[in-house]
Amino acid sequence: MIKALEPFWPLDVEGVESLIELAFDLRVLWKHSTDEIWGQLEPELWSLTHNPWLVLQTVSRTKLAALCADRAFREKVEALVRARREALEAPTWFQHAPGGATLTGVAYFSMEFGLSEALPIYSGGLGNVAGDQLKAASDLGVPVIGIGILYQEGYFRQVVDADGSQRALYPHNNPGQLPITPGREADGEWLRLRVTLPGYPAWIRVWQANVGRLRLYLLDSNDPANAPHVRGITSELYGGGSEMRLAQELILGIAGWRLLGALGLSPQVCHLNEGHAAFAVLERAATFMEASG
Repeated sequence: MIKALEPFWPLDVEGVESLIELAFDLRVLWKHSTDEIWGQLEPELWSLTHNPWLVLQTVSRTKLAALCADRAFREKVEALVRARREALEAPTWFQHAPGGATLTGVAYFSMEFGLSEALPIYSGGLGNVAGDQLKAASDLGVPVIGIGILYQEGYFRQVVDADGSQRALYPHNNPGQLPITPGREADGEWLRLRVTLPGYPAWIRVWQANVGRLRLYLLDSNDPANAPHVRGITSELYGGGSEMRLAQELILGIAGWRLLGALGLSPQVCHLNEGHAAFAVLERAATFMEASG
């Protein structure tokens, strides 16, 4: 069973494990195979958020238990789970591609990933490109690891006033209500990285999103051990001025590359989606120099 943050209510309804498995795989969201399931649970909330994990936490336990006890509903869910597992285990294009066997890992760094409305950490074109490339890599079986940032507020939401002027709103992204789980070390502890930014240290928390066959790791400075100004570094996407932007890019590049080492991963290719993660090049060089002398 997926080890997520403690939910608002105990997940002890029989059969809910299968729903959790579906809720935490972003692949089923872009395939839309489970839309009907979430719509049955909480139609209004599902139409507003398209966030299955939030729907699961919000639906009343009485309704959830009733649906899980319904034979037709249970069979539909179990069929979706089987289809998901079969799709992930099926042979892929990459296994038979020329030279595919020699490539074992690609680290894909991006300031934003547009995978689903359920994970609002993107603004537009750049995020859509990164998200679509992760989706394609999952379908094709290309061994990609995504590295990004978990924003507490993300990109602003536009509201137009009666006089036609724009207002920018920043709704909070509660990690416990997003389809992500804390990144874990081998002993089960939450994976946290300590990095030194210009003039101060920072603890960086790690989160994990399942993107079909792939994993997207998200970095977050909102750690209680950090000073308030450090906690806010990963608050807004493309906001907060040049100093915050520089700090975000340091976290993405330096902490992102160190994360790969902490996970025991040695990707052969480091792909930078635009220049936001350029510091990964310096950290990769420093790591190589330290290892090779």
